Amino acid sequence: MTTVRELMHEGLITCSSSTELTGVAELLRKHNIHAVVVTDEANRAVGIVSDTDLLAGEWLSTTTENMSVMRHMTAGELMTTPLASVGASSTAAEAAAEIRRLHVARLLVVEDAVPVGVISVSDLLGALLLKGPQRKVVRDVMSWGFVACRPNTPYYGAVRAMRERDSRSVLVIDERGRLVGVVTGFDLLGILSGETAAEGEIGVLMKPPITIGPDASLQEAVDLMLGEGIHRLVVVDPNAPHGPPLGLISTTDVMVEMAFPGSAWH
Repeated sequence: MTTVRELMHEGLITCSSSTELTGVAELLRKHNIHAVVVTDEANRAVGIVSDTDLLAGEWLSTTTENMSVMRHMTAGELMTTPLASVGASSTAAEAAAEIRRLHVARLLVVEDAVPVGVISVSDLLGALLLKGPQRKVVRDVMSWGFVACRPNTPYYGAVRAMRERDSRSVLVIDERGRLVGVVTGFDLLGILSGETAAEGEIGVLMKPPITIGPDASLQEAVDLMLGEGIHRLVVVDPNAPHGPPLGLISTTDVMVEMAFPGSAWH
């Protein structure tokens, strides 16, 4: 069976608990990752801060004063603690089940009580590539719904919609109902780090959507997500690819199927 050791990212990207959130955002962007491990004065891993955590509260939606307060908060003040962990010798299915149980996106990997890496939902999808073609298709596990906004929606409006609906992305739809872009929480980090203006329209930040049809295999979806380095695909009707989307399929959707006791991966 595939083990956590075979799939994990070795080593840790860390910051101290006193690091300001601007520094956390810069680390995430520099290393193209979605979370950093927070360490204490003894260099022990004590928590984690993700790009989703940086969207907490209403920091994008109000005054310059509030933005300043958020920027000067520290990793120790915002981090999630204690850290959820898994053993390096655990199976991929065990790690997937633990992620699903705890509703987290990643686990600290430990060996003899020493942190040696991190395994995320995306890493676990690598197990699918080792298993060969799967029976199910995109429509079997996708989310038949999504959060959407217009290109002229202000940043704070998009962030509020994502937070209220517990979504890590928002689809951008034009006035004719056509899909024109996607914005993720990761795309918004530049606002917190100061690299992007504090106010603006979401259309400035959107990226071209990567799409897939509902009858594509899960293997095709995984290959596309890993190949593009993204966490979600927009599901569209092949007969109307520029029309309204049907929904989304994310790395989490596939991982949940992987963790299910009756799945092909057990």
